[in-house]
Amino acid sequence: MSSHDHKSAKRPDPDRVLVDIAAYATAYQVTSEVAYTTARYCLLDTLACGFQALGYPACTRLLGPVVPGATMVGGARVPGTSYELDPVQAAFNIGAMIRWLDFNDTWLAAEWGHPSDNLGGILAVADYLSRRNRAEGKAPLQVRDLLTAMIKAHEIQGVTALENAYNKVGLDHVLNVRVATTAIVTAMLGGSREQVINAVSNAFIDGGALRTYRHAPNTGSRKSWAAGDATSRGVRLALIALTGEMGYPSALTAPTWGFYDVAFRKPLLFKQGFGSYVMENVLFKISFPAEFHAQTAVEAAMTLHPEVIDRLGEIERIVIETQEPGVRIIDKTGPLANPADRDHCIQYMVAVPLIFGRLTAADYEDAVAHDPRVDALRAKMEVRENPAFTREYYEPDKRHIGNAVQVFFGRGSTRRVQVDVPIGHRKRRSEGYPLLVRKFEESVAAHFPAKQAAAIKSMCADPARLDALPVHEFVAALVTPH
Repeated sequence: MSSHDHKSAKRPDPDRVLVDIAAYATAYQVTSEVAYTTARYCLLDTLACGFQALGYPACTRLLGPVVPGATMVGGARVPGTSYELDPVQAAFNIGAMIRWLDFNDTWLAAEWGHPSDNLGGILAVADYLSRRNRAEGKAPLQVRDLLTAMIKAHEIQGVTALENAYNKVGLDHVLNVRVATTAIVTAMLGGSREQVINAVSNAFIDGGALRTYRHAPNTGSRKSWAAGDATSRGVRLALIALTGEMGYPSALTAPTWGFYDVAFRKPLLFKQGFGSYVMENVLFKISFPAEFHAQTAVEAAMTLHPEVIDRLGEIERIVIETQEPGVRIIDKTGPLANPADRDHCIQYMVAVPLIFGRLTAADYEDAVAHDPRVDALRAKMEVRENPAFTREYYEPDKRHIGNAVQVFFGRGSTRRVQVDVPIGHRKRRSEGYPLLVRKFEESVAAHFPAKQAAAIKSMCADPARLDALPVHEFVAALVTPH
């Protein structure tokens, strides 16, 4: 993997990947207003996901300090709660909330993932820095700075994912979250290019979490807090680097001991540089808390609900056409043990809307899953790859996430409903943004007292006002009293 002589103690120049990430994190100037507009909506959407997750005890029992009482006055606040924690633990809290319901944004490429997972570390550090600056008489960070950090974290995670499939070697995509958060947070904290290189080298040295918690027979709730763990680790590595701790220049390419030889088995491939492409093209989960490869399948099933609801007993088979990644990761038969199992099963995500005409986070719980009609329909489903869907999934100018659903009865069938792009796709932004705002406002209204909810909605309604708002004031408006 490397021409460096592994017997020589001479330290090599830093790996090109580390240099490019550090240069982007510390020096790149974002100029795309499309990216900023998208990031603004992304911020609201990501917070909405977190507020919704606070209604689930399985999530909230993981939140708070590492041990009771380990709070930090002047630290980072956790939106929707009264917690005030050190930035590392606050990042875990925010990251776990964001990802818990599988409802935040998505990036589909050779490696899929959820770039807004990085907001856990970015928001925690931005709040901490803004409060510290204010206390020291310095200018606080503004929400515009927060959006810039989001755009850059999205870009590092998403561009790395374009050509590099960790999933094919059994590693989890949260590795990209750790790397992106590490780079951007180190820069936010004032780190030099060399310190960013050092921090990111340690992020790669950490290796990758195994994907086993996302797949049968081990599917479980770790997939809901794994990104919180990754983004908090990024903050920790950034803080370590800021002490002057050394890095490891050939962390990726060192023969035998480097990331390529040990974990990925080949060099990372980059066919484009870092800019603002990922934020501009990111996918939002607006309508359904469903694994993104199934979003359009759910939409198709919703369309077919009126045609099948009175004929469920007549159904003989259901054909679902999807992309190759959809077949690989969410085509699942047999018993489903828990909500984490169900929200990664395309058959389950089609059965529920066919029966009930909806798919909400609550529909993954036992009360719905134990309805015998759900597994009865799953048993009649055939999932197959449609090569055209796979091809258009990877085409840079399309990046479709196509699915088609058709229901067959003893006599006759429904129409075949095909949906190429979900509402959260860039090609449906005008249709999606009003629904995204409604998702945010409904989440705020459901979690906060009416007066506070109204103030939050007003604060976020004016883009110029929001961008200029100090981050510590923005976060202060989102916390709840003790």
